[in-house]
Formats: sequence, C-alpha cells, structure tokens
Amino acid sequence: MIQSSPPRFALLVFTGLIFLWTALLSLPISSSNGKITPLADSLFTAVSAICVTGLSTLDMATHWSFFGEVVILAGIQIGGIGVLTLASILGLTVTRRLGLRQKLMAASDTNPMRMGKGVSESQAVGLGEIGGLLSAVALSLIVIELILTMLITPVLLAAGYDFWPALWNGFYLAASAFTNTGFVPLVGGLAPFLTNYYLLTVIAIGVFLGAIGFPVIFALYRYVIGRGWRTHKRLGLHTKLTLTTTVILVFAGWVAITALEWNNSRTMESHGVGQTLFNSAYMSVMTRSGGLGIVDPDQMNGSTLLVMDMLMFVGGGSASTAGGIKVTTLAVLFIAAYAEARGYQDMQAFDRRIPNEVLRVAVSVFIWGVTIVLISTISLMHITGASLDHALFEVISAFGTCGLSTGLSASVDDPGKYILAATMWAGRVGTVTLAAAVAASSRSRMFRLPEERPIVG
Repeated sequence: MIQSSPPRFALLVFTGLIFLWTALLSLPISSSNGKITPLADSLFTAVSAICVTGLSTLDMATHWSFFGEVVILAGIQIGGIGVLTLASILGLTVTRRLGLRQKLMAASDTNPMRMGKGVSESQAVGLGEIGGLLSAVALSLIVIELILTMLITPVLLAAGYDFWPALWNGFYLAASAFTNTGFVPLVGGLAPFLTNYYLLTVIAIGVFLGAIGFPVIFALYRYVIGRGWRTHKRLGLHTKLTLTTTVILVFAGWVAITALEWNNSRTMESHGVGQTLFNSAYMSVMTRSGGLGIVDPDQMNGSTLLVMDMLMFVGGGSASTAGGIKVTTLAVLFIAAYAEARGYQDMQAFDRRIPNEVLRVAVSVFIWGVTIVLISTISLMHITGASLDHALFEVISAFGTCGLSTGLSASVDDPGKYILAATMWAGRVGTVTLAAAVAASSRSRMFRLPEERPIVG
C-alpha cells in the first residue's frame, strides 16, 4: 500500500494516530485532576489536535496536565507537517538520502495529483527538489516557531507569568499559531490581550505563514535568499495563485466583517475606529484556519457568520497546515468560469495554461466538501436542535479545521461531539484522499463514446 497508494497509507496511519492519542489523553496522568477523561472528550481532543483544528469540549488551560499538554502539542506538530512528509523527513535524517520511492511518497503528500498516470513534471515542486522541500519543511517549522516563541514569551513575562511557564506557553501558542490549530493554553484565553496589538500581530503572522503552505515558503525562500537563487527568479504558478487568492480573501473578509459588525453593540460598536479595523482584519486572517479568535462568533450577526462560513470553507493553501478546500481550488474554479465566459478553450493564469485534469480534481474536491458540510450540518441540527447559522458555522469550522466556535462544541452531547469529530477527520484527510483517488483513476481508453450534450443552466 505504501508503494501503490501513499495517500491511503497516510489515511490509515493518520487514523491510527488519532486512536493512539485518544488512548493517551484518556489516561489519568493526562488530566490535571488525575482522573480518566471521558472517551468522547478524549477522542474529540485527539482528532482536533491531529487534524490541527482547535475546537475543544474542555477548558484547554485547566483540564490537561503537563503530560497531556505535551501529548497535544506533539499531535498538532505531526498533524501540521503531515504523516508522509514527517516519515520522509525521518527517513532522510536516518539514511541521508532519498530514493525515488521515498521522493514519490513525499511528493504525493504535497500534491495528490502526482498519483495520476503520465503526470507532467511541470509541478509546483519537481521530484528533484523534494529533498530541498523536506529540509524547508523541517527548518521552517523549527525556525518560525522558535522566532514566534521569542516574540511571544516577553509579552507573557510582562503579563506576570514566571519564566518557565511563559516560555512553555509561548512555545505552545507559537506552535498553535503556525500549525493553524487554535488551541490557547492560557487561562482566560486571549481575552487579557485584546488590546495588545503586538501579540495579536505576531500570532496573525504565524497563522498566515502556516496557511500559505510549505511549497510556497520553499518557493519564496529560493526566490529571495535560497541557494541557487539565480536559477529561480520566477515564482511558479502555484505560489502566485496561492498568495494572490489568499491576499484577496483576507482583504475581502476584512472589509466584509468591518461593514457587517460596525454597528453591532455586542462586538465592535463600542470600539474605536482603529480597534475595529484591527479586530476585523485579525478575524479575517483567523478564517484562513487559525482559529485564535478575539471576537466571540456567538455575538456576531448572522450575515457575518455566513461570510466567515465561506472564508473558512475555502481555508488556506495546499500542502499547508490549514484546512478547507484550499485557495488554489477556488482560484481554479473561478479561472475556469472566466475562461468559459470569454470563450477560451484553455484555462490561463499568469501566462501559464492550466490542464483540464486540474479542474476535474478541483470540482471533485468542492463537491466532496459541500457534501460533507451538508450531511454534518443536518445531522448536528437534528441531534442538538441548534439553529442553522450556529450549526453550519460549527460544522464548517470543523471541516475547515479552523477552530472558531459559537460555543456549540462545548455544549453538545456525546453524539454531537462524534459528528463534529468525524467532520474534522473528513475535512483534514477526505479532500486529499479524494483528490488522489481522482488523479489516480485517470487513464486512457482506446475508444470514445458518441457525444451528446445535456442542457445545462
């Protein structure tokens, strides 16, 4: 299975890790009170950690012991990197080399379309660059999280934390931001730091870097200061699409949240213009999949929740720590619609042609995502009796591994927790597995059936 279908192998390992983490978090040593954590809560937390979601049914700052926090932190690191990528990094560390099979396995973790037959090597990252990508993943994870820790720890020291608790919580918060998880280990969450623009800006930058994806970070590194930069002065199509679409969505979300919440007395009406603009921009960045919110979604207008639903559903970049259907999927769908409206036979962007099989995968991922969200929302509404806007928000936050919550996750009974846990799992591994399955099923035939066109539209 490792050789024939790495994504399916990753799915099994991913699921196995969830069960293992559930067992570890159920142990008495994992809780601060020394008691066994209920199965539903342990499973929910394990799924939320491995799937880097950030939704929780327990108080993350008080329920878990130091051992439990270490288990959770290890889970979000593994989930953020990816199972196959982590395995390839470990293999590269041990053997000092990567064979073709190992390169293909790592490549399929960053681009499931490589599972197709006869795939062109005009990819975002070529097979010859996989070793460099793996090094970039490991270095970016270590360097970025350490820098974020160094920037966050002084703020916690100034807030009254002792050195070691400040260092630990700073590292925990840095990892939670870069992996787009959204867990907050601090008592009271981020509420004591609502006006600390420095800390919130550092967290937002960490979330943004994690959401654009490791291939984009690798491409930017090569473009700016990487070895051999003279041969990589052109950013690839994937990098351009990811950065452009991400910036557009962040700006659009900023404008929409500001306009819709401007007169909401429960959220931003009492704030000054500067704080309102900052909070709106921050919350727009968090919809990339960050989840480290500072405004309670339960107090927002229904129109604002719908806007955030759409942003969370899209999520971040491909091969990133973010979830959702990915910004490049949305970009390809819009490019296809534009090409159809203009009568172009090919999809084009940044002076490059996009193959039709990419559109096929994008449509499949989009439909798969919509199906998961609809089924989960209907099930959650039926079981809990929650309103549509709250149930839909919670489900999309779970599917997009975002972690923003109206409070429904913490109040639902065990059946609701299992539904949300399944949604997190499907949102994290389902779209990638489907994309790989669709790409792998591409094959040529020796004949073509007669053409007949149905009426569309």
